[in-house]
Amino acid sequence: MKLNKVTLLAVFFYVFVPGTAPAADLTVEEIVARAEKAAYYAGNDGKADIKMTITDKQKRKRIREFTVFRMDLSDGGEQKFYVYFKKPEDVRDMVYMVWKHLGKDDDRWLYLPALDLVRRIASGDKRSSFVGSNFVYEDISGRSLKEDTHELLETTEKHYKIKNTPKNKKSVEFVYYYVWIDKNTFMPFKAEYYDKQDKLYKTIEALETKDIQGHSTVLRSKATDLNTGSNTVSEFGNVEYDIGLKENMFTERSLKRPPRRWIK
Repeated sequence: MKLNKVTLLAVFFYVFVPGTAPAADLTVEEIVARAEKAAYYAGNDGKADIKMTITDKQKRKRIREFTVFRMDLSDGGEQKFYVYFKKPEDVRDMVYMVWKHLGKDDDRWLYLPALDLVRRIASGDKRSSFVGSNFVYEDISGRSLKEDTHELLETTEKHYKIKNTPKNKKSVEFVYYYVWIDKNTFMPFKAEYYDKQDKLYKTIEALETKDIQGHSTVLRSKATDLNTGSNTVSEFGNVEYDIGLKENMFTERSLKRPPRRWIK
C-alpha cells in the first residue's frame, strides 16, 4: 500500500514483514515465497497516502495523489485493493479496485467520475501504464509467482539475487528481470528489466524504508524508464496496518460511493 508480487509493489506500494534472521539453504521457491509474503501480507489490512511525481524526458512534472487500501481475505491468499484518487482535479474521485485471486486472473475495475462510468480492466491491459506513470496496473496487486520461473543467481551476506523469466513471453513486454531481496527482511529492494535485445530498459528501487508498527515499510521508491529518460517517484505517508477494514468497502457500489469514514 506490486517488479511482480515479489517486486514492484513491494518497492512501489507498501508492506513488509518484520526482519527475521536469514535461514540457511533456502530454495529459490522458498525465497520468492517469503519475499511475496513480506511484500504483501503485513498485518491483516493496511492503508497509505501516496504522492506520485511523474517526470518526463523534458523534466516536466505531473503530480498524482491517492490513497491505497488493502485487505487480506486469508494470510498469503486472496486480497482486495481499493485506490482512491484525490489530486489533480482531472482524476479526483477516480477509483481503481482489484480483487486478487490465486490461480486465475485478478478482477479489476476503474471508475471514471467524469463519465460516471465503471469499466472492467481486461487481463491484457494489466501491463498498461498506471495513470501515466512508470508503473503498470499489475503493480498494485502484483504478479503471480507461478507466471515466472525463478533462478537464484547470487547469495551474499546481505542479499539474494533472483532471475525471473516469464513462462508466457507474449503476455509481457520484458524477457526477464532481476530482483535483489534483502536477506534479513526478505524485502525486494531493487529490480532490473531486460527487453528482447537483452538491454536493460527499466529499473525499480526502494529509496527509503522505515519500521512502522513492526513492519519494514517503503517510504520512497523510484521507477525509471531508461529508454525515454522518464521516471516516477512515489512517496508514502500516513501508513497504518490493522485498521479494521471491512469487505463491503471493496464492492462495485463503493466505486461510485467511496466510504467517507476512510476517504478524507
